[in-house]
Parts: sequence; structure tokens; C-alpha cells
Amino acid sequence: MGELPGAAPSAQDVARLSAWVHGAVQGVGFRWWTRSRALELGLTGYARNAPDGRVHVVAEGTRAAGEALLALLRSGDTAGRVDLVVESWEPARGDMSGFEER
Repeated sequence: MGELPGAAPSAQDVARLSAWVHGAVQGVGFRWWTRSRALELGLTGYARNAPDGRVHVVAEGTRAAGEALLALLRSGDTAGRVDLVVESWEPARGDMSGFEER
């Protein structure tokens, strides 16, 4: 049976994406761009600059929304220049609200 329209996602449908974004992604509006896309997709989490020049993106929501954000990060249409995105997935923790630039 399919889900009812408007039904909340089940626990199996939610996930936590951790993505390390490599390239020219600091000082170019990349975190703002990522926050905007994540909020459009209904994700919670953050985008944080790392000392080595990467940006760490952590996002929770439906697996489909996380996959969509990952595709956008790899699309070539981001702020700055993305050379590589290394992702990992884990169960959602439900410990975040909103989407922050850190």
C-alpha cells in the first residue's frame, strides 16, 4: 500500500546526510547557497567551514530530499567551485531545527 497524501514520513524514510565538499567553497557564498537549497527541500541541519578549506554539510530529512541536496551539491551550479563531494549516511537523530550557516 502507498502512503497517504500529506502523511508524515516514517522513521525508515528519514536519514542524516554528512557531506564533505571539496573545492573553492569558502568565501564565495557556498554555505548561504546550500542553506537556501536545503530549506527549499525541507531539510534541517547546517553547513560549516572546516579549517582545511572544505565545507561540511549535515542535513536531515527524507532520504529523497537528502539525495536531491546531494545531487545539487554535485551539479556544478553551486556558488564557488565543487571538485568533490564525499558523503555518508546514517539514521536521523532528530536533534536539529532549521538550517544554519556555521
